[in-house]
Amino acid sequence: MNNYNRHLQLPEGVDDFLPGPAAAKRSLENKLLGLFRSWGYQEVVTPTFEFTETFQAGQVAAKEELLFRFIDRKGRVLTLRPEMTAPIARLVATRLRKEKLPLRLCYVASVFRYEDPARGRRREFHQAGVELIGGTGVGADVEVVALAVEALLESGLKDFQVGLGQVAITKGVLADLGLEGEALAAVKEALVGKDWVGLNRLCEQYGLRGTARQRLELLFTLHGGRRELKEAIPILGVEAAREPLAHLEEVLAILERYGLGRYLFIDLGILRDFDYYTGLVFEGYVPGLGFPVLGGGRYDGLLAEFGYPCPATGFALGIERVLAARNGEMFIEEESRAYLVAGKDLAAALTKAKELRRSGARVELGCGISSLEEARREAAERGLNLVWVETV
Repeated sequence: MNNYNRHLQLPEGVDDFLPGPAAAKRSLENKLLGLFRSWGYQEVVTPTFEFTETFQAGQVAAKEELLFRFIDRKGRVLTLRPEMTAPIARLVATRLRKEKLPLRLCYVASVFRYEDPARGRRREFHQAGVELIGGTGVGADVEVVALAVEALLESGLKDFQVGLGQVAITKGVLADLGLEGEALAAVKEALVGKDWVGLNRLCEQYGLRGTARQRLELLFTLHGGRRELKEAIPILGVEAAREPLAHLEEVLAILERYGLGRYLFIDLGILRDFDYYTGLVFEGYVPGLGFPVLGGGRYDGLLAEFGYPCPATGFALGIERVLAARNGEMFIEEESRAYLVAGKDLAAALTKAKELRRSGARVELGCGISSLEEARREAAERGLNLVWVETV
């Protein structure tokens, strides 16, 4: 691309939203915010960029190559936010630490990561999510998972599944492999990508045998409900695993009684993008979409990095991914009344348009239309009801 036409192009990994998709995006965001508010969550807005140290404290900078960084005129290194949990942790620790817990916060925001567009990933994308700060135990985890499922339903999705995992178990199994560096990273990548062939190759390559390999394979193959989870406990065999697995089973049991069982399954292979997760984790999947539409979990150690030790849990939903999962189906508020108001007396047309807008209608003004015949053609072409205002 030469410099002459670069001003007509977009950088890789970003997109324009034309009027139809923009309306669908905004409508979805509004519906999700309305849902979050109905559960007692209050919206917060954080800056688009912050000091890089915010994300380093949030343990996000482990993948430095994903960060968009720049230097301000004072020589300080700033970063476009790659996610929203660390900024909200910073906000709570500095501005809201005197507020009564638990805090229920929600957001809609754009985030930025230097992903590979060739793999279908975006470098700017939009999320809606919640953070439950100060919520502990089964009750908080149940609330956040239930709200995540209802967020997917509110988004108009019906054919989806949410996998529940326990990152403490997953990390423990990986630690027992005795691998480090690139070897451990390769196993994690195979796990995240559900690459069974790749796993077997890595097991042979690194000489993984016996119990360690059996437990690793269990992370890949365990998909089911509470019965399958009970059967896995003897194989995992670690005493430290019993409490987190019992916690996971109780969460699932409560959600089943709440009526969400058909949307949920156990998946101990879930590893989220960031290292701050400490307990229950979950991801939402839609058939035919290569990425999770939703993900979250418990991160009890993150706020301590900002000087405010406090348990927390939450999730984020990908707006573009949900819209893609709807296969282009529009998701806009019903407009039962949409009008074109025109007439030779512009002041009278303005007055009539104002009256209609006050009643909740969407109204376009027919500027430059001088005849009733022309107004009829214009209204028909734009799919609007015509209101012709005579001169007063």
